[in-house]
Formats: sequence, structure tokens, C-alpha cells
Amino acid sequence: GEGRPGWHSECVVMSLELLGEGFDLHCGGADLRFPHHENERAQAVALGKDFAHHWMHNGFVVDTEGEKMSKSLGNVKNLPDLLDRYDPRAYRMLLLQTHYRSPVKVGADNLDASVNALAGVDAFHARASTLVADVADQPTLTAFRKAMDDDLNTPVAIGVMFDAIRRANVAADSGDIETTATIALAVREMCTAVGLRLDITVISNEMLDRAKKLDAARAARDFATADAIRNELQALGYLVETTKDGTRLRKK
Repeated sequence: GEGRPGWHSECVVMSLELLGEGFDLHCGGADLRFPHHENERAQAVALGKDFAHHWMHNGFVVDTEGEKMSKSLGNVKNLPDLLDRYDPRAYRMLLLQTHYRSPVKVGADNLDASVNALAGVDAFHARASTLVADVADQPTLTAFRKAMDDDLNTPVAIGVMFDAIRRANVAADSGDIETTATIALAVREMCTAVGLRLDITVISNEMLDRAKKLDAARAARDFATADAIRNELQALGYLVETTKDGTRLRKK
């Protein structure tokens, strides 16, 4: 008689219709592993179809108490609301620092920590943005790829990146420009691989001139003028960093 197919059958039909047989990747929440995904595969194979080759099941998005976010509980944080308050890259950083199979906790403390982590990446990029290297640091990239090949272990991969940044900053402080440049290139490649756009804010020539005047005033021990210029730059929305190579500016 007449009937309507269940959701297992619906998903099999949609997958095969849109992706064809033998598609590479089937994703879904951890709660769909059984019975939904097992039923999908069982139905497809029973029909003699080559179905998904790899399955990835992600952990739930949870609140600060570890409770799964759901409309019924009223604890859902909408992405547009988060992006009104946070750099979109901070949310990506939060996801990267959590393995995709694990629950990802979304709250102010976690996002603030991601903002701070991102600031460290941006600060290094600003410091090394003018350096050029022919090849990236290969041990760093090898460790990064090993982590990514291990079930997309992004937390370990991001840890490799932060360790590389730490080593590069030490090298830069000691004047080892070649090491700094090769690691900086590796960091850029790692960021590209995980879709983490680096802050490429362009500082105007006018602001750079003010920074040079600040350095000149400091060198002349005219600290009153140096402080005045620093205050002006901060009022214009810049973070003013004093380094051995001179004043460095970053947008707040």
C-alpha cells in the first residue's frame, strides 16, 4: 500500500542522488552514529551501492555548564550574536583548539581565551610580515601534518603552531632573522591550511611617521614628547609596542 520512506531511506537517496556512489566523506553529530548512520549504510549496501568511504562524527556544542545546546533548554548561542561581539576568527580558533569529536564549550571565558590566542598569532605576524624566506621550516610543517593526519587532530596541530611562534619570537629577539623568517613562512602555511586568516591591517604612512617620531623622542630622552605621541596613537585606536627594533603599531 501507500507509504512514506523513513529518514534513513531519505538520506540514502539524497546522498546517492547528489554525490553519487563511493563518495568520500559522510559527517554528522555523534548522536547519529546509531541507529541512523548504520541504517543508512545497511540500506545502501543491501542495494549493492558503494556508499560513504569515511565517517566523521562531531561532538556537541555545549554551554558553560557542559549542557548540550538546544532550543528546548533555551541555552542556544546564535552565531550572528557571537559575531557581533567577537572576531569571527576567534570562534574558528575556539573550534580548532577542540577536537571535532569532543564537545565544544561556547562561553565568554572560552571565547576570550581564543581572542587572546589569536592576538598572539597576529602580533607575531605583524612582527614578521616583512621577512622573506625561500622555504618554510620543515620540521614544524612535518609535525603539523602528522597531527592533521591523526584524525584531524587540530588541537595538537594548533599547539605545533604556537610552539613555532614561541621559537620564532626567541629567534627574533636574538637577531636570528633567517630562523624567524623560515618559521614565519611555516606559520602562514599552517594558518592557510586551517582557514585562519591573518590580520593584515595596513598601518598608514602618517601613523608610521608618528611612530618614528616617538622613537626619535625616546632616543633623545625627550620622554614628555614620547609619552604625548604614544597617548595620541592609543587614542586613535592603536596598540603601541616598544621593541628593540623600534615602535610597532597594531590596531586594537
